[in-house]
Amino acid sequence: MQNFIRYSLSLSLLALAACNTGPDLAQQSSESAATAWTDLSQQSSWRGYKAKFVPEAWVIEDGVFHLTGQGTGGDLISSETYESFELRLQWKISPKGNSGIMFHVEEGEGPSYFTGPEMQVLDNAWFDEAEPNPKTSAGANYALHGPAEDNTRPVGQWNDVLLIVNGNNVQHWMNDKLQCSYELHSDSWKAAVAGSKFKQWPTYGMAKSGHIALQDHGNQVWYRSIEVRRLD
Repeated sequence: MQNFIRYSLSLSLLALAACNTGPDLAQQSSESAATAWTDLSQQSSWRGYKAKFVPEAWVIEDGVFHLTGQGTGGDLISSETYESFELRLQWKISPKGNSGIMFHVEEGEGPSYFTGPEMQVLDNAWFDEAEPNPKTSAGANYALHGPAEDNTRPVGQWNDVLLIVNGNNVQHWMNDKLQCSYELHSDSWKAAVAGSKFKQWPTYGMAKSGHIALQDHGNQVWYRSIEVRRLD
């Protein structure tokens, strides 16, 4: 009888342990699915804007995208299009350099910024002195929303970016700091657009999905550790 009681108790403890681990396993499975990032560090994941191939000015080696400024240039765009997504990457800029990360880019008339909102990439140290404007500094929603603070690292050092586009809600994170957030097509967003140069381009920010773009602004810039995951 005592052996039977001990055996029953052992089974009960095992069952209890199994019940306790069930939610954890389910949570781990959910987290695993939620963190299914796609690596975009291969050349095959990109092409030139309105082009079939990567422009020769972009050199891609060991997952690092370097805009050299030598040869035919142009913006890079992702091979696939995205609606709601999270993008993470690292960038570093050359002295007096300028670039940008755009989303929902369409290949219509004009350059990529006719349609795609931009997270600014910039040598803040130089531009803050030459052309001080928070709305065009690194981390900003270019020309519309300035960043919360300047936490860029010095020229030549890597900056960490997380760009979140979830429906109309957008967040710009840089070096673990939320720099700005905004709602596409909201009254405040429309007012900001109306007060900017983008008012002359009716397609700006209107696409619900599109390509991710890395801007060629004529200056050397580097990107690496590029990953994306869809939220839709």
